[in-house]
Amino acid sequence: MKLSTRQDVEAPISFVFGRLCDFDSWERAALRRGADVQRTDGLTAPEPGMGWQVRIDYRGKLRSGEVRLAVLEAPQKLLFTGAGGSFEATLEIELLELGPRRTRVAVISEARPRSLSARVLLQSVKLAKAKLVQRYEHQVARLAADIEERFRRA
Repeated sequence: MKLSTRQDVEAPISFVFGRLCDFDSWERAALRRGADVQRTDGLTAPEPGMGWQVRIDYRGKLRSGEVRLAVLEAPQKLLFTGAGGSFEATLEIELLELGPRRTRVAVISEARPRSLSARVLLQSVKLAKAKLVQRYEHQVARLAADIEERFRRA
C-alpha cells in the first residue's frame, strides 16, 4: 500500500533538510509518544547506515521493528527502510527548491506485507484508505507548519 503527499514550506531547502536530519529530536519525539527507541549504529553524523530498533505498544500488543537510513542525498532526498513482524516499509522524503525561501516536501510511504495475515490486514486498511490518506496529509502538513515556525523563530 502506497501513500504520498506533498507540502510547500516557507523556508530554504537547507533549513528544511537540516530539520529533517535532526534525528535526535525525532528520537525524543518518539519517546514522548511512548515508543522505545534504541540506536543500533555507532555513527555520529547523519549518513546512510544509521539504524534504530523501535518498540511500541499498539492496541495492547508489543510491536517491534528496525528502521535504517538507506539514502541521504543532501539536500534533496532521505530514504528510510524498515521491517518488523509481518511488514516491510519504505519512507522517502524528497525536497525540491521552489525559490530561495520556499521548498516543496514530497513524502512517499509504502508498506508491503510479508505474510498472508499481513496481506489480509492491509486489504482491510485499504477499505478505509480515504480516511488514512486524510490523516497522512494532515500529519505532513503539521510537520511543514512546524518547520516554517522554527524557521521564523531562527
